[in-house]
Amino acid sequence: MAYQQGSLLLERKSSLDSGNIMTDMEDRIVMTPKGKTARSTTIQVERRKMDAAEMQPSGGGGGGGGGGDGVHVGQGQHSGIVVNKQANTDVLEDTPAQLQLEFKVFLVNNQTQMHTKESRQLRFWFKSHVAEKEQTKSAQEFFKELVAPLEFPRDYVGFIKKIMKMMQHKYVMVSKIEIELRQLDETNKPPSRPSRPGAVLYTVGLSEPDPPVEDQKEALSEEKVLEMIESSYPNPITMQDLAKRSSASLEDVEVYISSLTEKGLIKPLAPGCFTRIVQNETDVQVVRQMPTMASSKQPTIAIITAQYCEKLAVDSMIENQQTFVRYTTVGESNVYTLGNIGAHRVVCTKLPQVGHDRSASIAAGSTTTRLLGTFQKVDYVFLVGLGGGVPHYTDYYKHVRLGDVVVSAPPEGQKFIYMYCDTARELQNGAYEFETKSWGPPNFNLQNLAHQLREQGEEGVAPWLKYYDESLSKLKEQEMDFSRPDPSTDKLYMGIGGSDVIEVSHPLPPDGATKVRDSARPVIHLGAIASGRSVVGNDQTRQDFASQLSVLAYDQEFDAVVESVYGNRKDHYVLLRGICDYKDGTRNKEWQPPAVLGAAAFMKAIICAMDPPGDD
Repeated sequence: MAYQQGSLLLERKSSLDSGNIMTDMEDRIVMTPKGKTARSTTIQVERRKMDAAEMQPSGGGGGGGGGGDGVHVGQGQHSGIVVNKQANTDVLEDTPAQLQLEFKVFLVNNQTQMHTKESRQLRFWFKSHVAEKEQTKSAQEFFKELVAPLEFPRDYVGFIKKIMKMMQHKYVMVSKIEIELRQLDETNKPPSRPSRPGAVLYTVGLSEPDPPVEDQKEALSEEKVLEMIESSYPNPITMQDLAKRSSASLEDVEVYISSLTEKGLIKPLAPGCFTRIVQNETDVQVVRQMPTMASSKQPTIAIITAQYCEKLAVDSMIENQQTFVRYTTVGESNVYTLGNIGAHRVVCTKLPQVGHDRSASIAAGSTTTRLLGTFQKVDYVFLVGLGGGVPHYTDYYKHVRLGDVVVSAPPEGQKFIYMYCDTARELQNGAYEFETKSWGPPNFNLQNLAHQLREQGEEGVAPWLKYYDESLSKLKEQEMDFSRPDPSTDKLYMGIGGSDVIEVSHPLPPDGATKVRDSARPVIHLGAIASGRSVVGNDQTRQDFASQLSVLAYDQEFDAVVESVYGNRKDHYVLLRGICDYKDGTRNKEWQPPAVLGAAAFMKAIICAMDPPGDD
């Protein structure tokens, strides 16, 4: 399809058309060109009151007529649509947009077969009575409807026309939209698709989109075998279990086990039973039960992690480490690393099972109870790990990005910091009703410290950045890479129906903004964290749930762990989630180590800001 530009032609019938009869001073949808350069075009579409004289056609039939020089007035099915063919800067308002969305499409030139990447930015203005939450929801719904795959306009004329029709008939709270079309670069290669099962990145101008990728089980590899052993740690895992979990043969598993053993990454604990070797870990004692400790050595802070990289990151923050491992082939093994952070004695553990299976969740709760029963002087509990951020597609300052840290804190007017969604039920009006469990500590002193630290960081005092750099240097000895990936790998997609997604740009800072984020450092966010398969697995429910309850991040199902902390009457607890993807923290492996290192560094900043423990 060749590129199509030019004035808007109003002849194709739309399913949204109606035969409205317009009366004097009713709303009209008016399109006006605003600016044009060699590679960009800016168009304004606004809702405007116009009198009858302005709407009188000067002649012509069919789809519309002229309303004077340079004005095209829609008639019949296009009644209420006005197109200014020439720019009129006198009537163009210049107040800042309230929201904006940007996405990219690929245009294909039929003559040259070249692909041109184009940015399309939508800037929204709303009527004065529309609340901020409604503005955000409306802008996102508008966008999803605009780019819906089966009805996506294949040319500029159809694209602008669809925006005007949507404003006229459905999105009446929108007062103005500004559209900027900007060509970026040209290539003879087709666009790459997002690495997400079943996803299609829509491309304008192709006869049909690429077929979706089948959701296949990940093939067995040395990396996958090591990942399963790390996930099980400190529990040893048998080759039979590895073969069963990966649907592979024992012979294939044996090949990778042999290679990992030779590399010094794993070791056998019994015939056919293996566990992870922690690189450069010193003073590790294998015990049947924890030895008795002097009161001064008892930890007052417990840190709970779930994944191997999470424990490595936390341990890198601990001085004077001593690790005890209690291995067992029946029940759950335990690993406890004790030491100091600032003036405080801490103990860090790793849950031996992790995942969305409820039996794993129950085991995690039991391990937490055992930890708090073993170290009875613990008063403060930190749950440190990975999470999936909730992107804010339109607000630069509320947007959660990869590598950021979300600290669980109560939303305004609420007392909960963590929620688990049992069920999500769609109502007749298209909204969702959620059944949830929620938890919040009786004391918010840890959250208050986090808030103070974040404010200090915005003023330039950010001790966690120092802790991050120090630990990054320590962790270079590990085979796992904790350095931040290139920011360009932080891709953001929006679900637009079914398995289809479209790449959208991260929101830009407002014009003249003085607070602009540094892509090399994490941003700290405070808000609720949630989980639950009934919401996490669906784009629409995940966004709706987050919007209704001010959720900033999702994680793997930690409700049993939080319930155990609550049941053991710990009044001070907090979750810190390093953001490694936009779902639940389990998919983007490249961002996992640096993301959790940011969470561990901010954890250390909170602990160092706490009052020293009192004398017994």
